[in-house]
Amino acid sequence: MTKAKYIGRFAPSPTGPLHFGSLVCALSSFLDARHQAGRWLVRVEDIDPPREINGASTLILQQLTDHGLIWDGELLYQSARTEAYRETLAALQHSKLAYNCDCPRQRVSTLGGIYDGYCRNRGVVDNAAIRLQVPTKTTINFHDLIMGDYSQNLSTEVGDFIIQRRDRLFSYQLAVTIDDYYQNITHIIRGADLIDSTPRQIYLRKCLESLSGQSSPISYGHLPMATNAQGQKLSKQNHAAALVAGEESENLWLALQWLEQQPPDELKKQPVRQILDWAISNWALDAISNQLTVRAPNHY
Repeated sequence: MTKAKYIGRFAPSPTGPLHFGSLVCALSSFLDARHQAGRWLVRVEDIDPPREINGASTLILQQLTDHGLIWDGELLYQSARTEAYRETLAALQHSKLAYNCDCPRQRVSTLGGIYDGYCRNRGVVDNAAIRLQVPTKTTINFHDLIMGDYSQNLSTEVGDFIIQRRDRLFSYQLAVTIDDYYQNITHIIRGADLIDSTPRQIYLRKCLESLSGQSSPISYGHLPMATNAQGQKLSKQNHAAALVAGEESENLWLALQWLEQQPPDELKKQPVRQILDWAISNWALDAISNQLTVRAPNHY
């Protein structure tokens, strides 16, 4: 069997500009792809309009470009993929892998957030979300490229999970899994805040593979979450500072230092292209800490 060519990706949501935490995710996925002579794609996850900020997509793409993180091929916007999501939902329901659910949030809260399959055979039609059915004793195991072995009993720790919300918006789990499969992504390097979502995506991917009859390997690596002085994850919700234009070389050098790549001091003031050339040649994924959180530089 021929080994699949490396295809990585970075998939920002247009909810605000890039900050240091999102930069290390973008940089890591870029370097891992380039170090292995692979392709690096960018996908804009713009399927949750209430959370999106006007102009954020354009700003994020400009920030990536300013930092020398140039993607291969065309951009993919999830907002242009709605028909593919609808078709997949229909196929999952037709195959009895998914079903309608009209349970209110209050009921799910009383279950500790782990859905019990109450609506599996109720034949709900109107005003419903769609859940993916998780068989009893479904345990997902995978080896994370950074965090090591990871296991989750999907049936007892998550239960049947939502893939389309009641307001008809597609879930993150559905859209990201369909698009990773569609784009033939082989490696995903992203933040550890998403590691507990990975078993759901692996299981959903298996469902997609069963529908299409085609399977392909995929590897995951979850980076520590960059935190602020209060120990909070750097995020737009926690008001993380946006990357400042004109400081791209310093941003890259500090990101490489945070990723434990040991960039030489003299590299700090070099042009972006020179910093990236060094980083691609010297990239070492196994040097990154397997802690769940690491304090970001005071600069951020």
